[in-house]
Amino acid sequence: MLLHKLFREIAAGTEVLVLATDPSTGRDIPKFCHFLGHELISSESDGSIYRYRIRKQAC
Repeated sequence: MLLHKLFREIAAGTEVLVLATDPSTGRDIPKFCHFLGHELISSESDGSIYRYRIRKQAC
């Protein structure tokens, strides 16, 4: 998963904005954050674009 690779490379405290078109990200992104301990700051959708703001937590 590209997001997982990115989070291994960035510093703790960094915020990432994820833009997606796949509705399944509504399930996958929150699970990703919960499982790895990152903070899901916000999630929103305009019907076709899904936006997620995530903050990397310290390992």
